[in-house]
Amino acid sequence: MAEKLVLGEEVVLEQLIPHGVSQLSHLENRIKEEAGSAVLKLISSYVNINSPNTQVFSTSTAFNIEKFEKKSITAVVNLKRINDLRRINKFFEAINENISYNTVFIGCAETLELRKERLLNKFPGIINRLYLVGDYIFKRVFPKLPLTKQAYFALTGGRNRILSRAETLGRLYSCGFEVVHEEIHGYLYYFVARKIKPPYYDMSPSYGPVFAMERSGKNGKLIKVLKFRTMYPYSEYLQEYVYDKNNLENGGKFKNDFRITAFGKFMRKFWLDELPMLYNYVKLELKLVGVRPLSRHYQSLYPKELLELRQKFKPGLVPPYYADMPKSFEEILESERKYLKAYEKFSFLTDWIYFWKAFVNIVFRNARSK
Repeated sequence: MAEKLVLGEEVVLEQLIPHGVSQLSHLENRIKEEAGSAVLKLISSYVNINSPNTQVFSTSTAFNIEKFEKKSITAVVNLKRINDLRRINKFFEAINENISYNTVFIGCAETLELRKERLLNKFPGIINRLYLVGDYIFKRVFPKLPLTKQAYFALTGGRNRILSRAETLGRLYSCGFEVVHEEIHGYLYYFVARKIKPPYYDMSPSYGPVFAMERSGKNGKLIKVLKFRTMYPYSEYLQEYVYDKNNLENGGKFKNDFRITAFGKFMRKFWLDELPMLYNYVKLELKLVGVRPLSRHYQSLYPKELLELRQKFKPGLVPPYYADMPKSFEEILESERKYLKAYEKFSFLTDWIYFWKAFVNIVFRNARSK
């Protein structure tokens, strides 16, 4: 007989020790009962449920995960939505630490978008809107604020929290996984991921309204550039993912960037998100006019000679982009190259000319950041 472990509310659906077809059918039936036939089909298309090296769980604790024999596991499936995990990253990290590279991990979440849809369909009329507001404040805002965070987790135990798709994906990538497939069934978002590297072990993830971005400054020195948050938490881990999926649009920004919140779009339109960067200016890490400090991913898109030229000077608050208004990424590179070459010869005059060109484009031609 296969062993079933019950730890409070946590259930290991099956420690697979196959002795016959009936046991395997029993496991498939358990998956079907808990998640539905469509989810069973999804899981079966990526992992061999009949294999003794496949672990299928419905758990919100890492206790069972730590019992793996690393060399023998080829797939991990958890049917419990990650919204009910007290420490999501610790759970993902435990899986990563106990499996080999390229091992498949399948899980699910109720995303912010699907939760909104569910609640709108659950309550009538204006009640659903009022409930949505209260639900968002208590389960989305309270866990992020220092004054209310402890009270929130004391009352809820960290269960039934609100997670966006961007945060779900970002947490996976920060914990060393690559997402290879996504599906929605009912009000649950399912992901199929595989281990590609060790976790980052981010001990101080940013949730608050102000966050520090690690960027490259003068001489390649890493600096912490401050901004108001316009993206969902953990979005910084998804730059390569979004680039691979959507590439770049005119202006060098990512196309259809789902990481940006609705309020974030408003903040970006009027540069309100960049006000904290004045702190970096006061610290002399940035100058008024200059190329923007780059993330690691964006640096990988740049030619080596331009990166070397960039690193000779401090980055700036007002980039040459707003003076030249290039349309394609290649034009942006050329705009920066032209500015840096001019600045190398006549630093003050170049910044003076570029500042006023940018001023005219922003004030009179409605140039905006996306």
